[in-house]
Amino acid sequence: MEENKKANGQGEEQEESEFVLLDLDAVSGQIDIPPNAPYTLSGLDTINPILIIDDKVKLIGEYEETIGTCLVFSEDEAAPVVHEETNPSEANLFSGKCIIDPNEGPRKQVKPVARLHKILKFRLLLDDDVQDQVNAPTN
Repeated sequence: MEENKKANGQGEEQEESEFVLLDLDAVSGQIDIPPNAPYTLSGLDTINPILIIDDKVKLIGEYEETIGTCLVFSEDEAAPVVHEETNPSEANLFSGKCIIDPNEGPRKQVKPVARLHKILKFRLLLDDDVQDQVNAPTN
């Protein structure tokens, strides 16, 4: 906290963000999740957060600490590489022209977005899970 106050220089506290990766690999083969389905994520501050997708599918999560730091990247289309002929020759019919290599695949540009320290792995919420949460001791 003190470091945050000193870094700001005005004595105001800065809020520290924490990013969590939602891992749906365990359920991806069991259910079909539409790309723009609405969802509700609740209980992020509990041991087992709940994810409800499209008011139909209920998933239960469990946190897993990462080893080291995971980096998350975004991927954008990059402009194609343009090769420009600079030395004209008798054999070069395209002197002074820009040429795009048709054999070159699409290029991607990646940028770091965030660092993660936790992964939230989800699985289908079963009736047994609901009973376990209801009967769980409270501290």
